[in-house]
Amino acid sequence: QVQLVESGGGLVQPGGSLRLSCAASGFTSDYSAIKWFRQAPGKEREGVSCISLTDDSTYYAVPGKGRFTISRDKAKNTVYLQMNSLKPEDTAVYSCAGGREITIAPNICSISIQTWGQGTQVTVSS
Repeated sequence: QVQLVESGGGLVQPGGSLRLSCAASGFTSDYSAIKWFRQAPGKEREGVSCISLTDDSTYYAVPGKGRFTISRDKAKNTVYLQMNSLKPEDTAVYSCAGGREITIAPNICSISIQTWGQGTQVTVSS
């Protein structure tokens, strides 16, 4: 059974940093990419960043460019989202999703998502 478990959320002051983790288990060959999403209260879910589990290609949506870094630890089957210079508008529930990579490049992230994590709350407030 495929599972994704996020952790690392919390309350941080503006300008602070958090590192989110997405621990994967049970992945099969159908899973070749991970995508981070976020959903703020009253807003639609939006993609944040993607990483290919095949060649480590990455993608960042505009809000996180220059501030967020996605990476992975193969040995731990974990994908990380390092978030720096956090702003109040980054407040949201952050979720990771896994699936089959279609295209991941600096300007595009297309994944056939098959599994979602439960999400972790990030609150940026003074």
